[in-house]
Amino acid sequence: MPDKPVPGEGAAAPARGRRPKRRFDPAGPFTGLFFLAVAAIFLADGLSAERILRPAVAFPVVLIGLGVVGTVRVLTRARRRTLR
Repeated sequence: MPDKPVPGEGAAAPARGRRPKRRFDPAGPFTGLFFLAVAAIFLADGLSAERILRPAVAFPVVLIGLGVVGTVRVLTRARRRTLR
């Protein structure tokens, strides 16, 4: 007698249904672009002699951007959820 069960003998084979269609989720690329833009601004600021973006402007811009990223992720959460 074999150690592993042979498919099709005695036990029913698992049902093969249609896989759910994976929809595009814009939150991932949007978040990535935001963080790449912030990193580019800070890198350019660090490598240049003068200030590109003052801290009094950069701090609110980053906070507002994080709020927008969070909002997009919440609004597109249904696209990431897999229901069984």
